[in-house]
Amino acid sequence: MEGNKRKTGAAYEKLAGKYLEGQGYQILEYNFRCPAGEIDIIARDGEYLVFCEVKYRRDSRKGTPAEAVTRAKQKTISKCALFYMMMKGHDNVPCRFDVVEISGTKGKESVRIIKNAFDYAE
Repeated sequence: MEGNKRKTGAAYEKLAGKYLEGQGYQILEYNFRCPAGEIDIIARDGEYLVFCEVKYRRDSRKGTPAEAVTRAKQKTISKCALFYMMMKGHDNVPCRFDVVEISGTKGKESVRIIKNAFDYAE
């Protein structure tokens, strides 16, 4: 089951990446991993370095995809973003946290970006 979930997640991350590219984002990395955790997509959008969390829901019975980005998840993404920026020497680069919501069934998904979905969380 876990391997299947990871495969499904990777497929939706690629779908999100293609959508982001269509919106003018430049994808820098998929699945950036560090000791603090993982970020699904790191991209550039104009002057911004953007840390994207991709969330998928088939329907709204369990809430919207963005609602699944809990405070704990925001903290993990924030720590990873800080690690990435220090590692790459991006101290003075403006950044933001976006959530890419994907909903619907395979082949009929809708994709939506929530720019600046949350602030840095300590």
